[in-house]
Amino acid sequence: MSSPTGWEEEPDFETGEEEAPRLYYQNLPEFIREFFIPMFPRDVTNIPGLTWCPKWWLHPEAAYRFDSLWRSWEHLRLDAATGSSSWLREHLDHHLPLLLSDSGTFKGCSIKNGHAADRDYCFPAEEPPEGLYPDQTSSVTGSLP
Repeated sequence: MSSPTGWEEEPDFETGEEEAPRLYYQNLPEFIREFFIPMFPRDVTNIPGLTWCPKWWLHPEAAYRFDSLWRSWEHLRLDAATGSSSWLREHLDHHLPLLLSDSGTFKGCSIKNGHAADRDYCFPAEEPPEGLYPDQTSSVTGSLP
């Protein structure tokens, strides 16, 4: 595997077309295992205020945030000038405190006790009155992502 920065394919100067850059990490678990964990080590065993779950993928919010971190990293790694700084400042520095907060997505989990499967908290919500929010999909043109 090449360096985690830069293009893996050179532009085709004969046709003038550039190859789309390939992902450096094949998937999210690889990004977590090979980049995130070794690059940003934290003592989450006995530090008040920091929480981690060894089964991070069982937390939809964490998986979504990590996926966002991975995809933004893949994009910004190609910017040799300010990409890494932008990623750190605008992405990691925002998401990491939210992920590791003892009141965040890993609440109840720990390195010592593992994943806390029993969660009895969520946002209480009621359905709004019918017709208050009409279906918007009929007015959208084009295809869904």
